[in-house]
Amino acid sequence: MSFSEWNIAAFRMVNDLGKEYQFLNSSISIIAEYTVFVLALIMLVYWFTRTNKNRMMVIQAIIAFIVAEIIGKTVGQFYSNYQPFAVLPNVNKLVNHAVDNSFPSDHTILFFSICFSIWLVHKKSGWIWLILAFGVGISRIWVGVHYPFDVATGAFLGIFSAVLAYWLAPKLSFLQSLLSIYERGERYILPSKDRSKNF
Repeated sequence: MSFSEWNIAAFRMVNDLGKEYQFLNSSISIIAEYTVFVLALIMLVYWFTRTNKNRMMVIQAIIAFIVAEIIGKTVGQFYSNYQPFAVLPNVNKLVNHAVDNSFPSDHTILFFSICFSIWLVHKKSGWIWLILAFGVGISRIWVGVHYPFDVATGAFLGIFSAVLAYWLAPKLSFLQSLLSIYERGERYILPSKDRSKNF
């Protein structure tokens, strides 16, 4: 079996679950499309705990996403494929999506770069977000907009970039300086509070 055939077979295995378990389709579609808002909310909550640890984590996560997206767009120039629903028959397509290069999965890049960044800092609670990232990746196959290889590559790029940002960001002193400047300005707007060290 060629790689392309394996990729299609793996896609069918996941996507066909939507035909067998149709009662799950609405929930999977919500995960595929709207959990990005949950992720944004979580990042805001971490930021406004107002601890240096969490704020540097958010900064690292943003850096990781930007780096992963740049790499993703670059590799997408050398390998590309349209969404499965655009080229394969009988796809269980559950969400609207433009036809373009689906490699790698931007959603998976976003979730793994950010969720793995959270896990690197909060290993006990971070598993929750890794499970969420994995669920989003699977959901993108389930709803018919990505192949497994799109998702696996997105996950790899997200994890790689998260590790890189976790290692590099603390060495960039200007980031801490910018954060200090921001926090001085913030104190004029928001009341001071006891900073939680456990979140």
